[in-house]
Amino acid sequence: MTEEFEKKFIRPIINASYPGTLAGLSLATLQVAPQPENLTDIAIRIFLLLGALMFLFSAFFIFFHSIYPTRRKLWAGTALTFLLGLFWLILSAFLLFFTQV
Repeated sequence: MTEEFEKKFIRPIINASYPGTLAGLSLATLQVAPQPENLTDIAIRIFLLLGALMFLFSAFFIFFHSIYPTRRKLWAGTALTFLLGLFWLILSAFLLFFTQV
């Protein structure tokens, strides 16, 4: 009984918390990012926002994929948005690194 409850109700929340944590870290980084003074600073902020948004979408998709595991579109949405989130965060990290050097 407890195993069924955990599988049905707790597991989707746990699965969604992984990309949700990355979205939270992206938004926390946005708070300490430089204030937009030039085009590069604006681009860094936009890339961080896009990364956080993609991770939030990924958390949404993985939550519903955990409930409906036979829906392939949910799995494809999870994978695509997670990879896009990684792409935007890596791009913002490179941009932040090269503007500080």
